Amino acid sequence: MIKKTLAALCLTSLAAGAAFGGVSTEDAARLGVDLTPMGAEMAGNADGSIPPWNPEGTPIPADFVAGSGNYINPYPDEKPIYTIDGSNWQKYSDVLTEGSKGMFEKYGADGFKMNVYPTKRGYKAPNWLYANNAKNATGATLVADGQKIEGNYPGVPFPIPQSGLEVLWNHMIRFGIERDYKYDVYYVGANGRPVLSTTGNSSSTFPMFKEPDKIVGDTPWSYLRINYMAPARRAGEILLVHEPGADYTAGKGRKAWQYLVGQRRVRLAPAVSFDTPNPAVAGTSTYDDSFIYNGSAERFTWTLLGKKEIIIPASNWDFLFQKKIDDLLDKKFLKPEFIRYEKHRVWIVEGNLKESQRHLYSKRRYYMDEDSWTAITGETYDARGNLWRVQYAYPANLYDTGGAYSDAYGGYDLLQNIYNLNGKTSPGEFKVGAGLRNEKYFTSKGMARSGIR
Repeated sequence: MIKKTLAALCLTSLAAGAAFGGVSTEDAARLGVDLTPMGAEMAGNADGSIPPWNPEGTPIPADFVAGSGNYINPYPDEKPIYTIDGSNWQKYSDVLTEGSKGMFEKYGADGFKMNVYPTKRGYKAPNWLYANNAKNATGATLVADGQKIEGNYPGVPFPIPQSGLEVLWNHMIRFGIERDYKYDVYYVGANGRPVLSTTGNSSSTFPMFKEPDKIVGDTPWSYLRINYMAPARRAGEILLVHEPGADYTAGKGRKAWQYLVGQRRVRLAPAVSFDTPNPAVAGTSTYDDSFIYNGSAERFTWTLLGKKEIIIPASNWDFLFQKKIDDLLDKKFLKPEFIRYEKHRVWIVEGNLKESQRHLYSKRRYYMDEDSWTAITGETYDARGNLWRVQYAYPANLYDTGGAYSDAYGGYDLLQNIYNLNGKTSPGEFKVGAGLRNEKYFTSKGMARSGIR
């Protein structure tokens, strides 16, 4: 049974036009006491399989070179404590998502498995963000049918959530570290053959976190720019996305631009959203599948199902930073021996398509890690209610800067028997820190200046 935590937990979605948020000062005082400054349960679980939160953060390996971006595994000698596979997954069904159960039903006989390691809870963020979380606990509210947050400072807007939309917003504007990396995207067809669909350079900066003492208001959460290098038909294309920090109401949501080589000019790209097939993965996922979930929440009614202990990918430094992507691809799924899973507590949010809206998915469900508020896994359902796509992010803490990196994510299409891996950085090509790109780089004029002519 899903564990219901917090006395004020509201299991229904926001009513139209209502304002929600702002817990009592007594509840907010739990942050830093029995709740972490991010809002997670500070204690471990009853049987010790989930440890207490470690406020010191993830240990930095002695041979890590600061500023290199070449993150290495702080726990290189650890071995799996158990493995879930096609022969025993029913035994672990209480700690598996519906999507993972679907994966075992579909691919368990073919060797799909989860190597489960000791759980780590070393997520750490700056102290100013913790202070803002405490302010937000009593001061941030959702208005405009959940499309806008008022009164939130840069940080977790709802560290003690009371609705599904509040949890979703915590993921949508999670703490981010400026980064720049080269990456490849592959999809693997039903014939088991990998196909390179994209090679690109991705750059992200987070304006929202550059002014910690200012209420977010109209400040964007992130700027994302991708310069495409391959395949040949896409070489030279550029995508720029500005994601809002607090407001998805009409005219205030996502802004996107594209530079297309054939047209030789920058154009607004309103279709870069919702269920438009994402060309970066050859249309095998939608734009709002990126990063497990992103963008406006307006087309679904969101319900908070509570919190539960679940097996999820975690602490994947080797997978992310040390392995080449073509070494990770198997015929039907990513090679299990290269993925680390752990048991974590996650918030569970379900979205059901509103009758007045259209989308490829009739239902979607997401599982957010309690320590970082990052969506780690999810599943989506087709119009007939069938489990369609299963998603996994493969995160790791950036232990020298704080925060987490979770841009690499895979999507499995159980109906078409295909999968993709998006955002996996190439070894040695990941850079992190302030000042990687100037502000002009993330403007439409900056795109036009660097476009191929």
